[in-house]
Parts: sequence; structure tokens; C-alpha cells
Amino acid sequence: MEAVTLGPEGTYSHRAASSVADEVAFRESVTAIVEAVADGEYERGVVPIENSIEGSVTETLDALTDHEVAAVREIVTPIRHALLAQGEEFSVVASHSQALAQCRSYLESNYPDADLEAVASTARGVEYARENADVAGIGHPANADGDPALQVVAGDIQDRTSNATRFFVVAPPEARSDAGGKSSLVVYPNANYPGLLLELLEPFAERDINLTRVESRPSGERLGDYVFHVDFAAGLYEERTQAAIAEVEELASNGWVRRLGSYDTEHVV
Repeated sequence: MEAVTLGPEGTYSHRAASSVADEVAFRESVTAIVEAVADGEYERGVVPIENSIEGSVTETLDALTDHEVAAVREIVTPIRHALLAQGEEFSVVASHSQALAQCRSYLESNYPDADLEAVASTARGVEYARENADVAGIGHPANADGDPALQVVAGDIQDRTSNATRFFVVAPPEARSDAGGKSSLVVYPNANYPGLLLELLEPFAERDINLTRVESRPSGERLGDYVFHVDFAAGLYEERTQAAIAEVEELASNGWVRRLGSYDTEHVV
């Protein structure tokens, strides 16, 4: 099996994807990854869905709204950020926008005059540092292993030691499973009235189903119109889950409800 994820080699997404498939291909955006799986180009894709510090990855949420795919596994990996450069003198720090945000306090305290440059991935920032002595990248310290051009200027520079990222393994819709400890839905009610969100959530509370994440994203149809992403700690196979979703589907009869699937969680260091 070949999986596709954010490139180039050395990203945290690459580390997660390596636990899924022996062969890993790369794309430059989450949207392109989800599209490649939806179009049948790859059997699996690995995309970041949430970070413990910066929250949900909105590009992933939007891609899961726009394309028919299934979520078949959840991978959680700790984030260990290091400052990688050719030397200790540089004026630019380049990395993914989330990595820059996750190291904000460290950078403000230690490199207040450095220009922060957001690039497509942590690995792209490391490549940039490898090519330019005036640039430092932020990435996993293993990116400097055996590389004579780079050194670890500082390790564990993330602002919180609890920093971790959650990834979805996405697959074609026919691979969706109803079995697993967690499940995800995308709900577009195509309605707007007082108490709507409460009505959408009550069917889960009434059946003692723990909602682990609820996120709203603009539908793109009109201002104030939203799509809801819902994660909960129960399998789609359970009768209580089926009953709750049936109520949600009735409430969203003017829109739609998409079952991304049920899955279990795997921790990858």
C-alpha cells in the first residue's frame, strides 16, 4: 500500500504516514492529499486534523467537507521542535505556520529580531535552512542526523511539552468502518434558528455519548451559514449512535450528514 501525505521527506506528517504504509508519496497541501484519495489515485492519505496547542487544522476540515472520503484511523504523535541551522547566526526562521505559532514564546525570547517566514511544511523550512546560512528551520531534530550542513542549535523549543498532533488516515468511502472507539461526522444543517446547535448536540447527550470535539466552519454558501464537524467516543455500529444520528439527520433534512467513519487511535513517537 502507498500513502500520500504532506511533503517533502522529514515532515511530522511523513513520520505518521510511515506507520501506515511502506511507500509514501508527497503533496504540497492537505487539499491535494484528500483530492488524490477521493479520486482513487492513492489508497490512503495522512492529514493533520488537530494540534493540542493551535487547535484544528482548518484546511483539513474544509477538505473533508468538500470531498467524499472516509476516516479509518487516528494517529497521535508528540511534536518535538528543534531549531536547525548551519550555524548560530541567522536572521530568518522559516517553518510551517503552525510550528512557528507553537514556538512563539521561545522565538520571542531568544530571537526577537528574527524574521518569521511561513512555508508549506516544517521539512520545507529545514530544506531552506540547508540551502541558506542566514535561515534557521524548525523541525524534528532527526532532520539533522547525518547531515553535515545542519546542526541542532536548540532542542525542544515548543512552548508546551504536551504538544502533540492528531492525524486522520483517510481512505475511499467504501473503506469506511462502523467499528472503532471513536467516530466523526460532518453535518450541514442548511438552517439557522435559535437553539439549532443545541438541538444537534442533545441526541448525543441524551444517550450518554461523549462529544470529544465540535467545530464549526463557514459553508461558503452565505454569511453566517455553517458546517459542523463532530467527533465522539462511540462506534457507528452502536445502537445509541445510530439513534442519535437518525435524530441529527432529521434536523438536517434540508442539508446533509456525512459519516466519516469509526476508528481507533494509534500513538506514534
